[in-house]
Parts: sequence; structure tokens; C-alpha cells
Amino acid sequence: MGVTKAEVFSEKENRMADLAKAFAHPARVAILTYLSEHQTCICGDLVDALPLSQSTVSQHLKELKRIGIIKGNIDPPKVCYCINNEVWQEAKAAFSFLLNAYKGGGY
Repeated sequence: MGVTKAEVFSEKENRMADLAKAFAHPARVAILTYLSEHQTCICGDLVDALPLSQSTVSQHLKELKRIGIIKGNIDPPKVCYCINNEVWQEAKAAFSFLLNAYKGGGY
């Protein structure tokens, strides 16, 4: 596997790339959409709503939590997930800045 050379990019660029990973898989987009519509849920809710196995949903939840865009409140034996508003606003601002930087033109 190749080296990403992340150290040659700014902290901001690396963070934005990490945030982009949250939206880089259709299952994670579906999970974030579900959470934005339902506010909170447990893994079983997502398994019922999506055409994915419990282990696949759990893997995507783990990645979304690693990025910080969701958080989980542990209430044994369940974990209730929700969008982390602070990180959601961070992603919204970062992508808005990038997408608004383009001035048009080109070919």
C-alpha cells in the first residue's frame, strides 16, 4: 500500500480529508441521513432500515465515530447514536468554504 504523505499537507487539509471519509461510502451517507431525520438511534434501528448486516452497520458506525461526526451514548446494553453537532458544523463550514472558493471559468 502506498504512503499518503499526510505530513506534507496542512492540519486543515488532513482534517477535511478525514471528514470527507464520512461521506465517501453510500452506507455512511445512508446512516448520516437516517440520523439527521431521526435524531438518535441504536444499531438495530439502522439494521432494520438499511439493507446491511449488523456487522457492516457496526463497522460504519465505528468509522463515523472515529471521525467524530457521530457520537454514542452508552446505556447498557445499547449504544444510542446521534450526530455530533459540533463536528457536523465543522464539516459544513469546511466544505462550504472549499466549494465556494471555485470562481468558475475553466474550459
